[in-house]
Amino acid sequence: MQYNRLGNSELSVSDIALGTMTFGEQNTLDEACAQLDYAVDQGVNFIDTAEMYPVPGKAETQGRTEEYVGHWLKAQPRDKLVIATKVAGPARSFDWIRGGPKSLDRANITAALEGSLKRLQTDYVDLYQVHWPARNVPMFGQSYYEPEHERECTPIEEQLTVLSELVQSGKVRHIGVSNETPWGIAEFVKTAERLGLQRIVSVQNPYNLINRVFEYGMHEMCHRENVGLLVYSPLAFGLLSAKYLDDPQAHGRMTLFPNFGQRYHKPAVPEAVAAYTTLARQHGLSPAAMALAFCRSRPFVASTIIGATTLDQLRENLDLPELSPEVRQGIAEIHARHTIPAP
Repeated sequence: MQYNRLGNSELSVSDIALGTMTFGEQNTLDEACAQLDYAVDQGVNFIDTAEMYPVPGKAETQGRTEEYVGHWLKAQPRDKLVIATKVAGPARSFDWIRGGPKSLDRANITAALEGSLKRLQTDYVDLYQVHWPARNVPMFGQSYYEPEHERECTPIEEQLTVLSELVQSGKVRHIGVSNETPWGIAEFVKTAERLGLQRIVSVQNPYNLINRVFEYGMHEMCHRENVGLLVYSPLAFGLLSAKYLDDPQAHGRMTLFPNFGQRYHKPAVPEAVAAYTTLARQHGLSPAAMALAFCRSRPFVASTIIGATTLDQLRENLDLPELSPEVRQGIAEIHARHTIPAP
């Protein structure tokens, strides 16, 4: 396992993190604890969760993931782990979260953190992230910004002021964002510098072989401002494992929750997945291992967040090869033909 400094913080995070959004939906408490134990034994020190997990979001399960992580965490050496969680943003119809998080204002952010700390059974989180922007932005598979959908939202200055106060209180060590755009990163950074507020250290965005949007604009922004990328969806909801290519009805999120994976239901996706699968198998690699190793190899990636529903999957996802020059060249050639089929 390798470790990277996260942004301008003192946090040293494993370059593979364990994502937990299946805990409480696809994984039982015992299975969750077994995954956490195994990951930490392999050198993972970075655990990512969120107040809205597990997914898909439902009133009857909301918060269960953090409860599972908290059950496990209370028996662990807290200072050896980096625990990240997120506050849910507005406009996603999650009316069961604080009566519907209408904004990312002081009351909502504060209540969200207190709830997360209670479920996680800890006094602080190492990284507290805004799960998605309050403003109108294209996200979760939307391709274009649509100004006509503008809505009222809590200004970034207000969000950052509250988050900074939570850092000062000791309940949060560092802050980050998720599902952000270059404009959003710039605004968070400029506002922090202008007002002397806490600086974001990370952005958690999707990145994988069929979604390399981050490379176009976000890479330069994050490099110049020292904001680390935390990759989510590195296997594109399991598509890049090739299991749905081999069996369209394979057990997994795409078949269990078909509406949840709309961002990958796009015309050019199957051909691109097939090309990457062929490349991996030609070189004796599993498609999943190649896809994850690609993310891990990118110089702008601070940590790649992996998720699994079985220990066997987790073992494979943590045992990653170094990609040969031939494989890297093959990936580049496929990318030239299928540039971003699933933005």
